[in-house]
Amino acid sequence: MKALLSSRPVLWFLFLFNAVVAAAAPFVVDGTQGIMSAVGMGVVSLGAGAGLVRGRGHRKAAAV
Repeated sequence: MKALLSSRPVLWFLFLFNAVVAAAAPFVVDGTQGIMSAVGMGVVSLGAGAGLVRGRGHRKAAAV
């Protein structure tokens, strides 16, 4: 399962999907629930983005 979640296509999907949901949540859901949804999805998106950046540096080092 870890290999699937750390693959580049899955990380890109998690990053983009969660970023879009985080941007739209405060407008779709009212009040505190919309804000907390945006924060939660934003954290997941940032985690996936960090995985993409970390994986990119690791792949360059392995190719050298």
